[in-house]
Amino acid sequence: MGADAKTAMKVEVTDAAASRIARIVAGEPGKIALRVAVEGGGCSGFSYRFDLVDARNDDDVAIEKNGATVLIDELSIVYMGGSVIDFVDDLMGQSFQIRNPNAVASCGCGTSFSI
Repeated sequence: MGADAKTAMKVEVTDAAASRIARIVAGEPGKIALRVAVEGGGCSGFSYRFDLVDARNDDDVAIEKNGATVLIDELSIVYMGGSVIDFVDDLMGQSFQIRNPNAVASCGCGTSFSI
């Protein structure tokens, strides 16, 4: 994989998301990371799944920041390259949000997108 391809596959985790992930994982005995995956389905074609996990898989890309670890499998990273994982706390509530430059459409719920 060339340097351009590796850059395109990069996913960023904001400070707010890293802080929230670290707090959540610290409160869950045995869990080591937040796994973010892309699956088929959702109102726009693909959806994101968030899970706390206790192990890393061989094909995982690990993003570590400020004591937090995010794991993304090889297949999902293809759809998420260049994305930013953020944690938002506003009047609408608290949630993890993914700003994905590959998505050409998304839905109002913020967890479904199409490419």
